[in-house]
Amino acid sequence: MANNGFRLGIYVFKDAEIIDYAAPYGVFSVARRFEPGLDAFLIADSMRPVQTQAGMTVWPSYSFQDQPNFDAFLIPGGFGTRQELYNGRLHNYIKSLPEDVLLSSVCTGSWIYGAMGLLDGLAATNRKEPDRLEASNMGQVPIDRLADIAPACKISRARVVDSGRFITAGGIASGMELGFHLLRRAGFGEDFINEVARTMEYSAAYEAYRGDIEYFGQ
Repeated sequence: MANNGFRLGIYVFKDAEIIDYAAPYGVFSVARRFEPGLDAFLIADSMRPVQTQAGMTVWPSYSFQDQPNFDAFLIPGGFGTRQELYNGRLHNYIKSLPEDVLLSSVCTGSWIYGAMGLLDGLAATNRKEPDRLEASNMGQVPIDRLADIAPACKISRARVVDSGRFITAGGIASGMELGFHLLRRAGFGEDFINEVARTMEYSAAYEAYRGDIEYFGQ
């Protein structure tokens, strides 16, 4: 078991997908019942309410200007990532983070890292199941768009892809597996993660997905 605390900063923005940020947050929320040194919190561009997908509004604990300390930074997906691709403040904030901070994402959140060129030469994933618009001739499957955004990235169809500093997860509900994997990267063993999954009544799903991880370059 890890001896030190581990903090997860989750970026929230307009029209972020709810499960993308809530699932890993929930994993850490339950895990800290067993290890109080674990922490997860929301961070936003500024200290004001953020309306995420379907009108759900959340309050961030920190803004970029606060410069909180954390061990991993997570970008969720959602319709709002289309705007975040061009958010220079976010890009500059990511570039300013210490090299030992893990950079993670769920779903279309990996577009941001790809657009910044940070996934060049690495493996990453994205959502593989399109919605109706994405499946039409007017749209594009998110994982295929990642390939267009980051042509030098190795596209993986694994549920979670660990490329060292960068950890990406696929579709919306895979935020659960990302949360569990971040516990693994924090130094916790399978017994601890299994106990968290059991408490969440997620044991069967975790057992089914635990092996759907690609490790790249390790």
